[in-house]
Amino acid sequence: VCTSSINHFLFPCHCTGEENWVDSRTIYIGHKEPPSGTEAFIQQRFPDNRIVSSKYTFWNFVPKNMFEQFRRVANFYFLIIFLVQLIIDTPTSPITSGLPLFFVITVTAIKQGYEDWLRHKADNSVNQCPIHVVQHGKVVRKQSRKLRVGDVVFMKENETFPCDLILLSSSRDDGTCFVTTASLDGESSHKTYYAVQDTKAYNTEKEVDSIHATIECEQPQPDLYKFVGRINVYMDNEPVARPLGSENLLLRGATLKNTEYIYAVAIYTGMETKMALNYQSKTQKRSAVEKSMNAYLVVYLCILISKALINTVLKYAWQADPNRDEPWYNDRTEPERQRHIVSLAFTDFLAFMVLFNYIIPVSMYVTVEMQKFLGSYFIMWDDEMFDEEMGERAVVNTSDLNEELGQVEYVFTDKTGTLTENNMEFIECCVDGHVYVPDVICNGQVTTTPHVTTEHEELFFRALCLCHTVQVKEEETVDGIKHGIHQGKSTSFYISSSPDEVALVEGMKRWSANTHTHTHTFYIANKPICTHIAHLVFAHIHTLRELYLFCKGADSAIFPRVVSGKVEQIKARVEHNAVEGLRTLCVAYRPLSPEQYQEVCHLLNGAKLALQDRDKRLAEAYDIIEKDLILLGATAVEDRLQEKAADTIESLHKAGMKVWVLTGDKMETAAATCYASKLFRRNTQILELTTKRTEEQTRRHDQGLLLWVRKELYNPLPPLRDCTDYGLIIDGATLSAVMRPAQEDSNSGNYKEIFLEICRNCSAVLCCRMAPLQKAQIVKLIKASKEHPITLAIGDGANDVSMILEAHVGIMGKEGRQAVRNSDYAIPKFKHLKKMLLVHGHYYYIRISELVQYFFYKNVCFIFPQFLYQFFCGFSQQPLYDTAYLTLYNISFTSLPILLYSLIEQHIHMDILRRDPSLYRDIAKNSLLRWPIFIYWTVLGVYDAIVMFFGVYFLFDNTTFTSNGQMFGNWTFGTLVFTVLVFTVTFKLALDTHYWTWINHFVIWGSLIFFVVFSLLWGGIIWPFLNYQRMYYVFMQMLSSGPAWLSIILLITASLLPDVLKKVICRTLWPTTTERIQVGACSYMLSRIFFRIASVIEL
Repeated sequence: VCTSSINHFLFPCHCTGEENWVDSRTIYIGHKEPPSGTEAFIQQRFPDNRIVSSKYTFWNFVPKNMFEQFRRVANFYFLIIFLVQLIIDTPTSPITSGLPLFFVITVTAIKQGYEDWLRHKADNSVNQCPIHVVQHGKVVRKQSRKLRVGDVVFMKENETFPCDLILLSSSRDDGTCFVTTASLDGESSHKTYYAVQDTKAYNTEKEVDSIHATIECEQPQPDLYKFVGRINVYMDNEPVARPLGSENLLLRGATLKNTEYIYAVAIYTGMETKMALNYQSKTQKRSAVEKSMNAYLVVYLCILISKALINTVLKYAWQADPNRDEPWYNDRTEPERQRHIVSLAFTDFLAFMVLFNYIIPVSMYVTVEMQKFLGSYFIMWDDEMFDEEMGERAVVNTSDLNEELGQVEYVFTDKTGTLTENNMEFIECCVDGHVYVPDVICNGQVTTTPHVTTEHEELFFRALCLCHTVQVKEEETVDGIKHGIHQGKSTSFYISSSPDEVALVEGMKRWSANTHTHTHTFYIANKPICTHIAHLVFAHIHTLRELYLFCKGADSAIFPRVVSGKVEQIKARVEHNAVEGLRTLCVAYRPLSPEQYQEVCHLLNGAKLALQDRDKRLAEAYDIIEKDLILLGATAVEDRLQEKAADTIESLHKAGMKVWVLTGDKMETAAATCYASKLFRRNTQILELTTKRTEEQTRRHDQGLLLWVRKELYNPLPPLRDCTDYGLIIDGATLSAVMRPAQEDSNSGNYKEIFLEICRNCSAVLCCRMAPLQKAQIVKLIKASKEHPITLAIGDGANDVSMILEAHVGIMGKEGRQAVRNSDYAIPKFKHLKKMLLVHGHYYYIRISELVQYFFYKNVCFIFPQFLYQFFCGFSQQPLYDTAYLTLYNISFTSLPILLYSLIEQHIHMDILRRDPSLYRDIAKNSLLRWPIFIYWTVLGVYDAIVMFFGVYFLFDNTTFTSNGQMFGNWTFGTLVFTVLVFTVTFKLALDTHYWTWINHFVIWGSLIFFVVFSLLWGGIIWPFLNYQRMYYVFMQMLSSGPAWLSIILLITASLLPDVLKKVICRTLWPTTTERIQVGACSYMLSRIFFRIASVIEL
């Protein structure tokens, strides 16, 4: 609620959907023209009722998908290289670049096309859903997509509303209906909506078709809790105006409950519905690892261009001598002599680019795609993330973000259905300071019913029985679960707009204070009223002819309005229950005279009929009514948390993540859940940025609340100086003011920065009364902050879709049937988030960071000798390696070991990762892909390349290398360098492997054996399809030389030695937490081995 008093605050008053009524729409019910002479008939055009969540169409898929894929630097680079190879004469074939690029583009397009096809399929199932519309006095059936604004819709129980509707009438005599909005605000409880007063008696098709009325309302707004309009019902050609509010509006996605049927008129359809306006477009999310890969790619591209440029310049410097430019054995043709030197230099530059382009292999992107796709199955196959109660496993909808699970810094979670089970249980009540607990043992007996001896106790239990919106419901099936079944027979059960009320009424029933047994003495004189302060009901005692106002609400709302009662005793008990994480409500009453009652009714009716400032006038009326109350007592209800939810949040905090709860619930309810889930602790100092606190601060100080909170944060009062743990509570109205840009003529300043500054110093944040779009705005605000943290959002229902889409990683929670298509991951329960982040996320990041660094490292080792070789071949673009080796190095010889490593490597056992969440901090902020580590891998690759090339070069000083005096040629030289290269990079990966299985041994040693076997076959057979046989017998000749074997062993050892020494020194002098645990685990395993050996020796 955004009250008028916020205008005195330094923030400009602005709530989502509360803009001035600049534009409106007029809707003609049943598409009937108004009577002549009343108003002009202007038929407006509105969109149809189609919902579109897909990204592509049949016509734009190819160009749009190609554009998105070639936005990747790597894909665009390989496309350019492929085109260069087609245009000019290059040292290598175009197939070496074109075929891998085509494979990557095709596989990615198929994957994204299939995902979008599923979205199209889901959209069609919604758009083609049958609905019933009243036309010409009859109910006709049509598809949902054909529904138009102004159509009168006939809905039955358990049907979902196809668009936003205004309730005209229902099967209930009082014109009410009950609705669940779980897919909108996450609440699965029943809410009450009201029909228009002048149309609620129309209960047949013909009667509804005879309605002659128009509706004037605001244009579509995304705020779910705000609606302003009026209906003009024509009686004898004279319009009767009635106000319309959010209590008359049925939102798309909500479901009709406990009401046989209703008639309603469509006012917002398709993408103009409030649910659709709260959706965000589905954009492609990119992980931090992918961004690092692109940055590294740019660096290596600069290295590549530098190499090509250096070689081009040195080539023409070398050819300045005519004897070198055109030797006697290689005369130029006449067209070659006539070409301009600039054209020749540019062609040579491109040829060098192609020769060195293997430094950026396309196979790395293929391997990364395979690693992500195959690695995602480990989440889906995890039996520990299988929920037997729901019969569901974790689901991976987007495998592109696996490694982001190991980089999360902020977790944004919904409350209802995500943190909690939304299952309330009555715990106790306190009446006049006396505590009553159901079903407890007292003096050896089970106490179930309190002994009512005083008038206050009688009034307290009567208030709980009357002051609610609970309805009785027979057997019902919800999500495949039957409710109201006991021992195979149908029994009644309670439903309500609030599960708290159901728990209280059930508690009264357990105490035998049944709601039906005393209705002959108590009558409800007015329907229950939900005010911004409390829940009111006017009760009439028939026997005494007295009127009572019962008031039930939060302690913060009731205590200021109480003038008598056992206030201190009840307040102490309420505070005790709040510390225990229980949801508390206070009950008070006030006797009314008949004159006072008539005055109250007149005041409320006048406020409800107001079109301007309706909320303000209602708030003023409630303030007048809710005063001089007598406190009766308080209740305590437990909102059951999901299993291990508190343990999960505690582990996330230890891992260095900040957890925010974003919920549409009221502050008191959400705060109690935060205490129960250990988001807030007993020593947490709570800072409030709420509308109520704003009003109080404005009355006491001239400064804004944000500035006061910041001052409180950095200059705490003396009793709070030892408290370093702060928590923040903010509501939707205040957040709207914070998010609104500062005006040029305002001295309000940039409150976003102040808000972010406060949030950075708080360990936990609670945002209550949030609209769905505000949830996404919060996530976007944190993402866009200067630290650019990785965010994760978890929620259920359509109200969380925008938040899930905005976050770097989106996870669907327990009830997320509406959000499943838009989430990146889906887990059955909140507790599974712990293993998903601390274990799977940790492993994914470790694996892919090693994969990326290793790929760049092994390609520096691969291409840098080629660069050095140009200095010894006159910069003639002569390849050092054979074409087969150039093609298969990244595809076959070295790709499979690193792929397997990136799938199964476990540097620390998963049990240790779960027990010690602080290990998550070691990989935070993309620590393994920072520039110093990248430079180390690059320098290591350059060192290894220099050792390989010059080691072989100096060993080749003696050209009579074989025992029979036969000389080695350039292909033998290149083959020897390549052999040392393959063995070195493979052994390097083996040294980095911590988790050995038979699969590792098979792949690592098998890839080396495959290289040897392939080289023997490639050089041992004359292949008829080749135009050249330059590799014939080269490999066998090299292996027949003893010095060649010695050089292979020496060069491999010299290449690996610096990296081994570096690891030993760093682990000894500056070990990380992870390395200490690894050493401890190794020591434990060695001790067990020695113990077993000793046992065997003793035997």
